Amino acid sequence: MNPTLIGAGAVGLWATLALLTVLAGDVPPFQLTAFCFAIGGAIGVIWTALGRGFGAIRGLGWRVWMLGIGGLFGYHFFYFTALQNAPPAEAGLIAYLWPLLIVLFSGLLPGETLRRGHIIGALVAFMGAVLILADANLSFSGEYALGYAAAILCAVLWSGYSVLSRRFGSAPTQSVALFCLVTAVLSTGAHLLLEETVWPSQPSGWLGLVMLGLGPVGAAFYLWDIGVKHGDIQLLGTVSYAAPLLSTLLLIATGFAPLTWTLAASAILITGGAVIAARAGSGKSRSGAG
Repeated sequence: MNPTLIGAGAVGLWATLALLTVLAGDVPPFQLTAFCFAIGGAIGVIWTALGRGFGAIRGLGWRVWMLGIGGLFGYHFFYFTALQNAPPAEAGLIAYLWPLLIVLFSGLLPGETLRRGHIIGALVAFMGAVLILADANLSFSGEYALGYAAAILCAVLWSGYSVLSRRFGSAPTQSVALFCLVTAVLSTGAHLLLEETVWPSQPSGWLGLVMLGLGPVGAAFYLWDIGVKHGDIQLLGTVSYAAPLLSTLLLIATGFAPLTWTLAASAILITGGAVIAARAGSGKSRSGAG
């Protein structure tokens, strides 16, 4: 199967993150992260045991460990720090610079050509993401500098993780299971230090938690690893802006959010950006074939 499509599957799963988080209720963020990454790690352990075996993930270098743990735990740690120290809309928008940074950073990879169409497509798609949050009355203020800084670190960490994963393409995707388990342990420590334990009081809350661990905070990271290592990384970066759009559509379909005119404009911009990036990628392929 096309690795770019596999990577795009992760974007589809991330689109369910907001809805499932709403279902999970008031579970504190680090507690939720620990629970979900434990499930995500278990998925990888089972997959590894049934497939290539644990020998496939022996001997990982310290750089791979640092990259994996820094990407998964580091991103979530600073994301929650951003949300706690800045308005969610502004913090989320800054954090969601990571797809654009993936496109830009990919030009530093050996064998990759960053074309003007990639940059234009990513910028157009980013404007689509901005429109989704336009109704939140964005207003940046210096008093939230800590939160904004944490959000910037989010964007840099996840884009860096995604791009550098391609540099360590020989590390098997099964290694993501180990990174998930370590992230679960570290998140448990952060939860015990910073939060009070709250479990769902309704079956729907438990369903949301489990589905988060199986999907957007579980299987998605394995799909993303395959995509960024073997697929069209510039196109994946641009297509990632479809996640907030699809997420909003899911919230609307389930009655958790209203339908607004900006959503249609956002859909046009994000789709157009992806088409521009795809055309740039096809041009690169034709040049390489020639």
